[in-house]
Amino acid sequence: MQIIKGNIPKLGPISNAVVKNHMFYTAVVPVYENGSIEIGDFKIQAKLAFSNLKNLIEDAGGSLKDILQVIVYLTDINDSQSMNKIWSEFFSEPYPNRATIGVNELVIPGMKIEIVATAMINSLSEFEGR
Repeated sequence: MQIIKGNIPKLGPISNAVVKNHMFYTAVVPVYENGSIEIGDFKIQAKLAFSNLKNLIEDAGGSLKDILQVIVYLTDINDSQSMNKIWSEFFSEPYPNRATIGVNELVIPGMKIEIVATAMINSLSEFEGR
């Protein structure tokens, strides 16, 4: 298993992303490179979380086009329309499969979005790593 650190700090005893057998797995939140969490405006949080997703998959040798499925957790389902607009800044057709789920809260108070993504990165050899 290859651990992908990216440019964001770990927020606990987890890996930011992992790759095994060409499969990329991650869960991203709106965290800055300095480790601070964005807990303000939803649009800022969403753009930061999607940027973190983009950076992690690129660090793994892939791109957003390699993503197969995304699960987006929102603490306010009314933010889904804004999230769709931001989604369109990062993804184009053919879009990955996506589920958007409303939840009561996320692990960090004030955090309004968490994104879980799975991708297949065919460009990686079995033993390639960063």
